[in-house]
Amino acid sequence: MSWIHYEDFVSAIRWLIDREDIDGAVNVASPYPLPNAAFMEILRDACGVSVGLAATKWMLEIGAVFMRTETELILKSRRVVPARLLEHFFEFRFPAWRDAARDLCQQWKLERQPKGRAA
Repeated sequence: MSWIHYEDFVSAIRWLIDREDIDGAVNVASPYPLPNAAFMEILRDACGVSVGLAATKWMLEIGAVFMRTETELILKSRRVVPARLLEHFFEFRFPAWRDAARDLCQQWKLERQPKGRAA
């Protein structure tokens, strides 16, 4: 499963806009894709959730209806790596999912706190 932290996404787009030596298609993704099971295990750990329910095909089919997409697009993924970004020495702030997941979960928790309260 390919992924990217939103800060790296924005940084990569800005970096690409400023570059005149890169043209054509560029994969904007983390350099370390991982299997969905590992992705979800790390996400649960980062969010402090000990148990996760596996999504069955019928659950995804219902979700696909609400998302107005095909189940196949949910069930299948592509292993995408940012070869051109790496060749041109783009620096990722969050190349590893564990660090990205921790940061995103921490940000989410801070945003959900009532205003004026400390963690």
